[in-house]
Amino acid sequence: MKKQNEITVESLDQEGRGVARQNGKVIFIEGALTGETVTYQTFKRKQSYEMAQVEQIKCESPMRVKPKCRHYGVCGGCSMQHVDAMTQVAIKQRILEDTLAHIGKVRPDEILPPVYGSSWGYRQRARISVRYVRRKNRTLIGFHEKHSSFVADMQHCEVLTPKIASLLPELASVIDQLSIRDRLPQVEVASGDHIDVLVLRIMQPLTDTDKQLLRDFADEHRIQFWLQPKGPDSIYPFHPLNAAQLSYSLPEFNVVMPFAPTEFTQVNGTINRVMVGRAVRLLDPQPGEHIGDFFCGLGNFSLPIARSGATVTGIEGSDALVKRAQQNAAINGLSASTRFLAMNLFKMTPEAYASLENFDKLLIDPPRDGAVALVKSLTGIHAPRRIVYVSCKPSTLARDAQILVHAQGYQLKAAGVMNMFPHTSHIESIAVFERL
Repeated sequence: MKKQNEITVESLDQEGRGVARQNGKVIFIEGALTGETVTYQTFKRKQSYEMAQVEQIKCESPMRVKPKCRHYGVCGGCSMQHVDAMTQVAIKQRILEDTLAHIGKVRPDEILPPVYGSSWGYRQRARISVRYVRRKNRTLIGFHEKHSSFVADMQHCEVLTPKIASLLPELASVIDQLSIRDRLPQVEVASGDHIDVLVLRIMQPLTDTDKQLLRDFADEHRIQFWLQPKGPDSIYPFHPLNAAQLSYSLPEFNVVMPFAPTEFTQVNGTINRVMVGRAVRLLDPQPGEHIGDFFCGLGNFSLPIARSGATVTGIEGSDALVKRAQQNAAINGLSASTRFLAMNLFKMTPEAYASLENFDKLLIDPPRDGAVALVKSLTGIHAPRRIVYVSCKPSTLARDAQILVHAQGYQLKAAGVMNMFPHTSHIESIAVFERL
């Protein structure tokens, strides 16, 4: 007879947790895999479900591997290192298909081959917490611990770029020497093709001694410090002042994209290059076509599309990103074939959409909230004949796909995943819709 807390896992949910059922209640078990028999420890109990952590594995899945990171299980930065890397991709593909079917009531005509790359050292952006712990008399630096506000004591990180990962202990040490060590809660990492920037969130001014310590650290490790005394818009370069600007390249399209440390760019530069190439090929822009790039950001898709000879209108909610996109278009010699507008896309209406120029095709790349107001506005003669939709949340993609297919007369031609965040439950995907 099984013990009360021994159970067999039936499947995985969207967060990579094992799903099991016992006495009519769903048990979500972190660290458990499909087919495994495990014991578990519940940390949250509700009437219809429980949240639990795997305690002991009685029957192990062939999908299971030994986590590479010494901090895995304590640090909350990763949740799937115990799963074989290619199995992670397959799991995410299944979740995408199931979500499209269950929420969107749609199935793609074609499943695109998954996009994936290196599983380690890929993360070029991160917000890392900092906390001076008096009882330990030292500064901790890392992601938050799982289910906790405590900061994981990270001596290394397997998903950050190797250079930044190797600097964590020394960065903690130099922060420990600052007069404001208990007034510096966060370091934001932004790495480009050529330089690495660390943005220090400072709650009070640095002393002259603090400034010299940071200058020496930056010079020794060839990184650039920026300071953020208030909100994200308050950032400014500290040292060295004559350093090159952050940028990344899209060699397939001969495009270089400068950006500021706190402006949105994709976490995984390698996958971003492949993703942009796939999106442009699926969109198939032609000379003479007019293409809309909605939620265009700093021009990640707009400028590669414009290289085809099509004209592109990029629309974005952030005035700062619109300005950056215009600057990037000028740097790449694409100002004549692009224009950028600021518009609140979460309040889009059919009338507002119709007031724009007619678009032959659309590229939509929304945040996790999706683009429900926009897709509801694609009606009548103003509806484009093809849409490529890049999504960072399957459930909102599925919701918007339901509208496009069942209300707006589109067909879901293809969909697939792109493993932008290995070892996490985050699912990036791409879908193609065509007007019937």
